[in-house]
Amino acid sequence: MSDTHLSIENVTKSFGTVHALADVSLNVDRGSFVCLLGPSGCGKTTLLRIIAGFEAASAGSLTLDGKSITGQPAHHRGFGMVFQSLALFPHMTVAQNIAYGLKLRKAGRAEQSQRVEELLEVIELPNIADRPVSALSGGQRQRVAIARALAIRPSLFLLDEPLSALDAKLRENMQIELRRLQQKFGVTTILVTHDQAEAMMLADELVVMKDGRIRQTGKPTDVYRKPADRFVADFLGSANLVDARVGPGGKLVFLGAQTGHVAPFSENAKVSVAVRPEDVRLSLPGTSDTPVNSAIAAQVVFRRDLGAVSEWILSVGDVEIRARCPRNQNPDASVGDEVAVDIDFEDCQIYAG
Repeated sequence: MSDTHLSIENVTKSFGTVHALADVSLNVDRGSFVCLLGPSGCGKTTLLRIIAGFEAASAGSLTLDGKSITGQPAHHRGFGMVFQSLALFPHMTVAQNIAYGLKLRKAGRAEQSQRVEELLEVIELPNIADRPVSALSGGQRQRVAIARALAIRPSLFLLDEPLSALDAKLRENMQIELRRLQQKFGVTTILVTHDQAEAMMLADELVVMKDGRIRQTGKPTDVYRKPADRFVADFLGSANLVDARVGPGGKLVFLGAQTGHVAPFSENAKVSVAVRPEDVRLSLPGTSDTPVNSAIAAQVVFRRDLGAVSEWILSVGDVEIRARCPRNQNPDASVGDEVAVDIDFEDCQIYAG
């Protein structure tokens, strides 16, 4: 049974004639890690700022632990926040930065010192309390910013693309570190990101947004495997969206070939099929590896090896589809060669239109 910590009900936000959010509702469970994911301008940062109290909603309400916080000032909400810019104080030491929120809350020096020491151990940066922030690396600053936000024992932890400025390897390490810290403290966390891999790795609950609206929420694997609409399918994981139709007996006609898959639409209906690149299986025509039901011939347009996997662009008439194959399942084919394409349509999503 879920334990709702934060409830967002019918929140709308307009900036003049621009509607940044439109009737957004979301329940956030206690102790969960929620990722707001979507393209630039979809409203995810505006929603986070409304939760934090930095923006006022034009309509709608927010409830924390059953009590309304809709009109409550940001500094009364007791939330921890990490910004993309980190917003550390460069003239202060690490300890002074981490203790800043405690100092504002009139905590005693002994309590401040103890909390700083505890958090430096947690973020695995002991013995740097007196070091100036300006002397830290990017990853160290990231950890200090997280420690500062956690120092006040926030009821909610909010992050606005805090890892976007890091290089790829450090970012991946910090994603793991952030998830471990969140689990250790058990703090309810909401993170804004446009990075799909980051959201898939971190989230207990994924919230996909577009044009100020929530398009789908759910566990990352559920959203990935069963996207609610064409946008979610295309945005999360870049599915192949291929036009098809329903033939006699309700069987799907895909790329000119009638498949054995019965689609849940009426005969002659036009549909779109979302096919994940990893669900496209390739083989050489006429080999023992060629599936019996494979009726789609394609030509290799592009291929690149990425270590553990390889990516392919295949042409079937005037339609191009992408495939992603494990290294040990690659056919011995090059650009210009013909390959056989096999797709299990039980793994695909089919949409009207």
